Amino acid sequence: MQTDLPLAAVCGLSVAAGVYAFIAPDPFVATAVATMYAGASYFYLAFDAALLGSAFEFTDRSDRAGYAVGAFGLSVTPVAVLVYSGTPDASALPLVILVLGVIAFLTLAARANRQTDPA
Repeated sequence: MQTDLPLAAVCGLSVAAGVYAFIAPDPFVATAVATMYAGASYFYLAFDAALLGSAFEFTDRSDRAGYAVGAFGLSVTPVAVLVYSGTPDASALPLVILVLGVIAFLTLAARANRQTDPA
C-alpha cells in the first residue's frame, strides 16, 4: 500500500490547520498552504530528495498526483496572496509560510525529477 501520498496530505492539512487556527483565519490562504506543503512533503517522502540531506525511501510512487497537488498550490498562491493582503488584519507571516512552501516544493520537485531521469 502506498503511504507517501496520504502522509503528504496529512502534512499539508496539519500545516494549513495551524495557519488557519493561529495565524490567518482565511480559508483561501489555508487551502494554498495545504496544497503547497502537501506537494512538497510528497516529494520529500516519495523520493530520496530532502532539503536537509536525509530522506525516507519508498518504492511505490504516485508522482503525477503529488506533482498535481503541488502545482495546484503554486497556481492558487498568487491569488491567495492578493486576496489576503487586501484584508485589514493581514500580517506578513502567512505570506512567508507560503513562500517557504513554494521554495520547498520547487526544490524537492527538481531533485526528484533529476533522480527519475534516465542517465
